[in-house]
Amino acid sequence: MIIGVPKELKDHEYRVSVTPDGVRALCQAGHEVVVEPSAGDGSGYTDEQFRQAGARLAASKDALFKDSALILKVKEPQLSEIRLFRPGHVLLTYLHLASSAELTKALLESGVTAIARETVEAKDGTLPMLKPMSEIAGKMSVQVGARYLEATQGGRGLLLGGVAGVEPAKVVVLGAGTVGSAATRIAVGMGAQVTVINLDIERLRYLDDLYQGRIVTLASTEAAIEETVVTADLLIGAVLLPGAKAPKLVPRRLVGKMKPKSVIVDVAVDQGGCVETSRPTTHSEPTYMVDDVLHYCVANMPGIVPRTSTQALNNATLPYVLTLAASGIDAAVRADAGLAKGVNLFQGKVTCRGVAEAHGLRFDPLM
Repeated sequence: MIIGVPKELKDHEYRVSVTPDGVRALCQAGHEVVVEPSAGDGSGYTDEQFRQAGARLAASKDALFKDSALILKVKEPQLSEIRLFRPGHVLLTYLHLASSAELTKALLESGVTAIARETVEAKDGTLPMLKPMSEIAGKMSVQVGARYLEATQGGRGLLLGGVAGVEPAKVVVLGAGTVGSAATRIAVGMGAQVTVINLDIERLRYLDDLYQGRIVTLASTEAAIEETVVTADLLIGAVLLPGAKAPKLVPRRLVGKMKPKSVIVDVAVDQGGCVETSRPTTHSEPTYMVDDVLHYCVANMPGIVPRTSTQALNNATLPYVLTLAASGIDAAVRADAGLAKGVNLFQGKVTCRGVAEAHGLRFDPLM
C-alpha cells in the first residue's frame, strides 16, 4: 500500500504523523511511504532522515494525495485540503468532527473513509491513540494556566504554588480521565490547592488513595460545580464523551461569577468545550476575555511540544497503521471492533453516532 504523510497546515502545528523509525517499519513490511518535503521539520526530523528510512519525498502535496491510498495526518484536514481527497482514500487523523458541521459536510461530500484516532478503542475500552495526546494536553494545561495567571499575561498575578505564609492558587479540574488526571498530577506537583470533580466515584476514590489527602474530590453535581468554580483561580476543562460534543458544565452566568482575571483552560474545546463561553483559539491568538475571565482554548495544545508528541503518537499509532496497510480498511475493521469504532465516515455515510447526533445527520452503523 502507498501511504502518504503530508505536512500539517493547522496554526502552529509542528507534529508529523509518523517518525523515520515508523517509516522504516512500514517499508520493511513491504509498503511505500511518501512524505511531503519539510513535513518533519517542526518535530526535528529532516527530509534526509525520512529518505534514509526508505521514504520517497513527494513532488508536491497534490502529488502525494494523488499517489497515496492511506493518508496519515495529525490534525483534522483544513478546508483548503478537502479538494485533495477522493473516494477510495482512507484518512487516519484526529478529527473531532462533532465540533465542526462544516468539516463533516465537506469530508462526506469527498467520499473519503475517515478514521478518527480519538474514537479508536482498545480491547479494554480505553482510547489508545487519544491517551498520549490527552496526557500531554493535561500536563500542559497546568503549565499554560500557571503562565496566564501571571499579571503580565492578563491574569490575577498569582504563583500557582504560593510561598511560605501565602496560600497557593486554587485549581479546579472538571473530569478525572486521562486529561484530568495528568492535570491533577502537575497541579499537585506545583503545590496548588486542587479540587477534582467527576461523575465516576471509583475514579475519584483512586485519586484519593493516590494523593493521600493532598486533593479534594467531589462527585459531579450542579451544586458542586457552582460552589467550586466561583472559588477557582484556574479552571481546567477535562471532560470527554468519545466522538460526541462535550457537555456544557459551566454556563455563562457561572463564568460571570468567577474571580476577576481568573483563568480557564478548556482542553475539551476540540469537542466543543465544557464551558459555555469557550470557543476554539489558535497558538497565534490563544486567549480572550469574557466577563473579565481569561480563556485559553487552543485545540491543538500538543502541537507546540512536537518532539514529545510525535514520538508518543508514533508509538500509539504504528500498530494500527501496519494493520490497515496490510489488510485494507474492510478486513481490518472486521477483525478489530475497536478499530471499527474509529471509523467516523465511510464512503459518504456517517458511521459515528456522536457525530450524527451533533449535526442532525443520518447515522449508518458500519457493521
